[in-house]
Amino acid sequence: MEVILRDHVDNLGRRGEIVKVADGYARNYLLPRKLALLATEGNKKQIERERAKFEAKEADERKVVQAQADRLANVEVVITRRVGDTEALYGSVTTSDIAEALAARGFDVDRRKLQLADPIKKLGEVDVPVKLHRDVTATIKVKVVAEGAAAAPAAPAAPAAPAAPAAE
Repeated sequence: MEVILRDHVDNLGRRGEIVKVADGYARNYLLPRKLALLATEGNKKQIERERAKFEAKEADERKVVQAQADRLANVEVVITRRVGDTEALYGSVTTSDIAEALAARGFDVDRRKLQLADPIKKLGEVDVPVKLHRDVTATIKVKVVAEGAAAAPAAPAAPAAPAAPAAE
């Protein structure tokens, strides 16, 4: 069955393209969700009329999302978790945790846009891609630290500085 896509569908095509799909896929998924129209002459003409409007809208969306991606590129999220003796996390850091931390910093990012393959289960720094738009992906740094250790890196730095003048 040939259909005209009304919106971008991953692994299938972009808005306005005519694609050939299985009948069941079109009837049960694409058409009920209004992601596609049947490829008739009337629908083809309608899509051609709307194409210029969609392209302008797409360009505006891309500009807005690119600006957000530029702001997100400089963000480092620090998440504290309890750890055991072997520095294994109790639980893990998931996309929901990262989305909450971003929201606390003023970034409204849906957790489903965070491209985290598996939850983070150990301490350290992880680069997490954020797919803001199908053409725009930003990367944020997520730092997982032990609970109570947020102040610990500053403490060793302070004694190290006085120790050097005492040695002179």
